[in-house]
Amino acid sequence: MVVVRLARGGSHNRPYFNIVSADSRARRDGRFIEKLGFYNPLVSGDVESFRINAERLDYWVSVGAQVSPAVKKLLKNNKKPAAAA
Repeated sequence: MVVVRLARGGSHNRPYFNIVSADSRARRDGRFIEKLGFYNPLVSGDVESFRINAERLDYWVSVGAQVSPAVKKLLKNNKKPAAAA
């Protein structure tokens, strides 16, 4: 089964996470199918801390990929308000 989950990077006490689609049997930081975005929990100021390619996420969900609880929480907390047209 394919899952959309976080893959940890960075150094000791400086985490950086890639949001990836991967086989559920693969190691957390190992082989993945596609990188969908990133999350940097330590960033401050005007620097971007979260980005995800929504089109590719929708594609993976449409073909049956499961989204991990951590990624669901990030998506919920980082929804951008709809722009007024």
